[in-house]
Amino acid sequence: MKRSMLLLLVGCVTVVMAACGGKKVATTATPQANADSAAAAERARQDAMAQADADRRAREEAERVARQRTADSLAALGHSSEAVRTLLATMIHFDYDKANLRGEDASVLDQKVSILQANPDARIRVSGNCDERGSDEYNLALGNRRASTAKQYLVSHGVDGSRIETTSYGKERPLDPAHNEDAWSRNRRDEFDVLSGGDALRQP
Repeated sequence: MKRSMLLLLVGCVTVVMAACGGKKVATTATPQANADSAAAAERARQDAMAQADADRRAREEAERVARQRTADSLAALGHSSEAVRTLLATMIHFDYDKANLRGEDASVLDQKVSILQANPDARIRVSGNCDERGSDEYNLALGNRRASTAKQYLVSHGVDGSRIETTSYGKERPLDPAHNEDAWSRNRRDEFDVLSGGDALRQP
């Protein structure tokens, strides 16, 4: 009898110990923000802000340079209305069979932007011209593209498009009648004429 009681007691103790030493209570980890991802996002935000600031400064510097170039040109010519008209009438030129602006010609157009903004009553006409090569029809279309290129540049820089007419003379009005590359390069051009508001042009 005592032996049976002892075995029963040992069995109970074993069961209790097994229950106490069983599975550990699972704990759920609290999600935490990934510090590396947060830092990368902040760096990207700072980089974007710095790039936007750099772009703004570059635009402001380009505008300042354009204004200074116009002022320097006017200083070289004198400050009269005729000097401003001379700058406004400065031609731009194009590569063979092209209607896209070259770098130096964009600078010339920047001067015209400054003048037109300082003289809101002035209206101009842009005339596209070509060299003698190619058909009449082709060169009329090419001259029109060249005139439109200049107009689009002026408009994109703040000049009202209603103040700018465009026309094309194709190859009908060569500046240089010779038949060589020098003559052709001079004839591939846009001309600028003041239509109205040019009697007393103010300097920018």
